[in-house]
Amino acid sequence: MKIRRLLLIGLFTSLVFCAMAKEVRDSAQVKDVDRGYIVQVGDQAPDDFELVLHDGRKTSLKALRGRIVILQFTASWCVVCRKEMPFLERDIWQAYKNKDVVLIGVDRDEPLETVLKFHQDMGITYPLALDPGAAIFQQFANKKAGVTRNVLIDRTGKIRFLTRLYDETEFAQLVQAVDELTKE
Repeated sequence: MKIRRLLLIGLFTSLVFCAMAKEVRDSAQVKDVDRGYIVQVGDQAPDDFELVLHDGRKTSLKALRGRIVILQFTASWCVVCRKEMPFLERDIWQAYKNKDVVLIGVDRDEPLETVLKFHQDMGITYPLALDPGAAIFQQFANKKAGVTRNVLIDRTGKIRFLTRLYDETEFAQLVQAVDELTKE
């Protein structure tokens, strides 16, 4: 009877341990999936698209080659985007715009009128680009993945840093990565 009870306790303990290990493994995978990127640090950034800015100017990643580029995927309805934007304006755009750094907010699937109001409401000076149908977004992240996210691209077009949501620690790492790239 004691041996049977010990075997049952051992079996139960093993099952609980396996379930816990699976939960930890699955939550780590969910975390990666939640970030939603289809690109990775070290990849060449997709550049087969045109960016139409809110003021009517046009550019592309190909045209910006040789400069450091940050694409901030955003939307007017995104509370986290709105929280992050003043920091992007101050800590990246104002601090590095004269050091060959380009910051472009890519507004996910909103009409020009909304993007213009969003730009004005946020009091930012960096440009916003239109992304009808989220076509540009989908070259970097899964269609159903959310914003806000930042993609840091070096002078050669290689992705050097990716963020998701607004986290002070991760944002500080982004600023540090930008600073290091300006010194290369």
